[in-house]
Amino acid sequence: MEENVQIQRGAAPTQPQPQQTTTATFEFPTQVISLPSEGKVYDSTNPLSKGTLEIKYLTAKEEDILADTNLINKGLVLDKLLESIIVQQGVNSDDLIVGDKNAVYLAARVLGYGPEYDVEITDPFSGERQKVTIDLTAVQTKDVDYSLLSPKNRYDFTLPSNTKLTFKFLTHKDEKDINNDIKAMERLSKGKVNSSEVTTRLKYMIVAVNDNSDRSFVNNWVINQFIAKDVKAFRAYVRSISPDLDMKFNFTSEVTGETEALDIPFGIDFFYPTA
Repeated sequence: MEENVQIQRGAAPTQPQPQQTTTATFEFPTQVISLPSEGKVYDSTNPLSKGTLEIKYLTAKEEDILADTNLINKGLVLDKLLESIIVQQGVNSDDLIVGDKNAVYLAARVLGYGPEYDVEITDPFSGERQKVTIDLTAVQTKDVDYSLLSPKNRYDFTLPSNTKLTFKFLTHKDEKDINNDIKAMERLSKGKVNSSEVTTRLKYMIVAVNDNSDRSFVNNWVINQFIAKDVKAFRAYVRSISPDLDMKFNFTSEVTGETEALDIPFGIDFFYPTA
């Protein structure tokens, strides 16, 4: 029997014991994990539409990837890690929406190194650095309305200004393309212009404005007509319906005793637990 790594609404994921899967023949242990989207954002022809994904445990091969300074310097290390740990036949890591990708990383971290995540946080109350241990099995999926999700990954939202936007959830491929575009613009400007990350991400997310899907029109509208009040409302709506993990933990200040929900630090260090 294979054992699923469940990350469910209202329930913490459990830490499984290594087992060999029975669904495929691999020379390494694998696990089937549940995706926050439940597969509802993928076309029925995509294996991800089943709402689960088979990944392998981290091995020395993945530790080589994580330690590769060339990949780190190029910002590609987590991309290569994702490609390495997905073993389910027919699945393309580029298709994963960001929320599902986050679940893959979390499951890989728990399977590889356990649920305890030791990290140093800046205390928001005192400004002092404080060491904390985060229990990753306490991470839950966001509570979203799954009836709103579409296998076409297309959604409509009317802004306070009464402009209708059609948008999509960003995929892993979109994230890679966005990073490449930002780096290209930085090279061309030789660092003389401000970061274009916000507008670039919005351009990739928004596929039509008032049903006009011409890319030149959409890009121009984002840069010149997308007012701040509308941007705020749009972001809030996207967050409210996006399947993802709730990557927060309850922080308690050792100095003041006050508590606050903070974002769990996520990056390459996420996969380097202290001994």
